[in-house]
Amino acid sequence: MPKRSKPKLSHYDSAGRARMVDVGPKPSTKRSATASAFVELSAGVLEALPLNPKGNPLEVARFAGIQAAKRTSELIPMCHPLSITHVDVEAEVAAGGVRIRATVATSGQTGVEMEALTAASVAALTVYDMTKALDKSIVIRNIQLEQKSGGKSGNYTREK
Repeated sequence: MPKRSKPKLSHYDSAGRARMVDVGPKPSTKRSATASAFVELSAGVLEALPLNPKGNPLEVARFAGIQAAKRTSELIPMCHPLSITHVDVEAEVAAGGVRIRATVATSGQTGVEMEALTAASVAALTVYDMTKALDKSIVIRNIQLEQKSGGKSGNYTREK
């Protein structure tokens, strides 16, 4: 069995300078990623969610997450602009807060993990923005990749 080399960071050249990875030679494959985040809210804020005068925070968060996924390369310098084929953002009330789940898909030469993570993060920030008038102690936590598929590195699923 061949010995696997130690993984290295791909966004640095041999001199240690940051660089955008050349994905041109890579084959296009179907790729997807799902990320999540949790917005910890007090019982009072959760109770007030349906009465928010700015609109439904969960719906606005969904739209913000979708928009964020499409603009990830404008926010993160070494991300490639991608032709995203699908974005789905869910925001639902759960015990102690709002659970966000974002799934992004493409058929291309690089993955969509950053797009899914950006969507989940911005959706969580939107919930914060729309509820901060009620409570300044809101906490956003557990922004994380849940799964990814496709590409050279294969599939990944977070262990429960």
